[in-house]
Amino acid sequence: MVPNVNATPVLGRRGLYWQSGACLVVLLGAGWLVRRHWPAVAHGAVRLAVADQGWLLVAAVAAVGTWASSALAQQGSVTRRLPGGRLVAAQFAASAANHVLPAGLGAGAVNLRFLMRCGLPASRGASALAVKAAAGAAVRLALVAVLAPACPGLLRMPHVSVAALLAVSAAVVVVLVPLGARVWPRCRGAVAAVTADIRALHARPVRAAALWGGSLAFAGLHALVLIAVSRAVGLSLSPARVALLYLAASGAAALLPTPGGLGSLDAALALALTASGTTASAAASAVLGYRLLTVWLPLLPGLVVLGVLIRRRAL
Repeated sequence: MVPNVNATPVLGRRGLYWQSGACLVVLLGAGWLVRRHWPAVAHGAVRLAVADQGWLLVAAVAAVGTWASSALAQQGSVTRRLPGGRLVAAQFAASAANHVLPAGLGAGAVNLRFLMRCGLPASRGASALAVKAAAGAAVRLALVAVLAPACPGLLRMPHVSVAALLAVSAAVVVVLVPLGARVWPRCRGAVAAVTADIRALHARPVRAAALWGGSLAFAGLHALVLIAVSRAVGLSLSPARVALLYLAASGAAALLPTPGGLGSLDAALALALTASGTTASAAASAVLGYRLLTVWLPLLPGLVVLGVLIRRRAL
């Protein structure tokens, strides 16, 4: 019997409702910020319209490369060989689905269904998605660790009093220790499966290279999109600083469960760029260009590809 991939995720309906509510709150907050800073946003759009076309072309090519690198990382997360063309198409469709459903649910559902269509059981497909996500997070942390010393003072930790730090630590311990005692027995099997998959993949150097190389290329190409757009609109920040700001902002935005980081990533990127000395209009034009190339232009074609894959039973 094939599990129902269309069923409500493991979080359950109640968790989905809470996540959707949080999405709505964040999107409403982002809308309020856009309305409050509308002159800067409008000026940024005008600035983007007259930006350097060569750099925008570089950004567009890098955006296309993100889907190929995502496919490479997904291939590296399983030992079985996946059909290359359908794999890239599935990543393109997953990117579109990720922007219409809360916090990764769309991309996860599309990729899980694709892996199951390729013959993997649901548990192995979910484990492959976890391996890919873990590799992506590790790569981003490594890039931040490498870039931070090259850009001293760019990422500044806010000053927090010792009393506040102790209070937060105590609250975290009080909440997480009982929760961990209840959740860990249920998660032990899943963690063991993911660990076993990681060992199996690293026993095959080709798969390990695909996993880590694809994850590195995915993060690097997203940063390159923002770097190229920043150059196109005339920002004076160095590529290393823009890349570090992107990694920090995308990491912060991941804590808010909006579809594809809509609203949360935009605000985080704009705040990071302005905090580094960029004018509000220049930051707005860079963020608008980045989102245009990575979200809005590919969205409709991605949904069309998603429909075609479902119709052909590739998903």
